Amino acid sequence: MTTTKTIRIRELNDVFRTTWLTGTVLFTSGIQNLPNITQSRIVEAVRGFDAFTPDNDPHGEHDFGSVTVEGYKVFWKIDYYDMTLQYGSEDPANPTVTKRVLTIMLASEY
Repeated sequence: MTTTKTIRIRELNDVFRTTWLTGTVLFTSGIQNLPNITQSRIVEAVRGFDAFTPDNDPHGEHDFGSVTVEGYKVFWKIDYYDMTLQYGSEDPANPTVTKRVLTIMLASEY
């Protein structure tokens, strides 16, 4: 069942993932060691991801995805923290108390 809170989290995650304007983005060392053009293609694939299904998005929050770019399987994940980045957010639907962090990694690093 999708709640109003879930819809709000999904909206906030989609805005962040597609614009990177409302949080912090981290690349793992595996991603950083790829050629710049490959990194750019991975960024485009993550930003454009829209293949959400009940299997890969069971909570409906659009907080995880997997893409394959140039033969590299890549995972991306959005996590929710308090504004100091010390603890988990008490309310991911409230952007005034939540800092989003998007991590992009090679699946082999997971």
